[in-house]
Amino acid sequence: MIAIIDYRAGNLTSVRCAFEALGANAEVTFDPARIRAADRLLFPGVGAAASAMEHLRVLGLVDVLRERIDAGIPFLGICLGTQILFDTSEEDGPTPCLGFLKGSVKRFIARSHQDKIPEMGWNQADEVRPHPLLDGIPDHSDFYFVHSYYPAPDNPEDIVCTTEYAGTRFASMVACGNIAATQFHPEKSGKIGLRLLDNFVRWNPART
Repeated sequence: MIAIIDYRAGNLTSVRCAFEALGANAEVTFDPARIRAADRLLFPGVGAAASAMEHLRVLGLVDVLRERIDAGIPFLGICLGTQILFDTSEEDGPTPCLGFLKGSVKRFIARSHQDKIPEMGWNQADEVRPHPLLDGIPDHSDFYFVHSYYPAPDNPEDIVCTTEYAGTRFASMVACGNIAATQFHPEKSGKIGLRLLDNFVRWNPART
């Protein structure tokens, strides 16, 4: 079972529907017992960093998530669910985040009126290094983005894909051990996004 973490950050139904389209068993939950019982975890999100962190604390999920990550469970973050994996975010803050990945989250700075913040729409993800979640996905594929902030990992080896927007080349996919995370929304990215989610269903980090 895939546990889709419900931490009051929105965008949960579309993720669950994407897994249903793949025939995968996925459940939206904030129950620590169900999260501990899951074979893999997905951490989605649309919202703000500070409120998301507060909900995680109130729900008692911070230690549960750390426990499951330390146990090697495959873990996928999406959008805000990617950003709060890092140490800090400039949103609402700086806001202390989970620190599962080393680095920070920065806000786009518009260079001109042509740079619309947030970025909303399709953009290209350029592969920096191979990863099992990208199997069968051509390099430079377009994915759907909605965000005003972007992850800046401390370790360049954590970067899987980069994307350019508003004059900034940022990490649009990161991975370290059993954690993988995308700034784009695979559940909104058509067949390419479904392929990434299907790869996640099959991913065994112990073999990578």
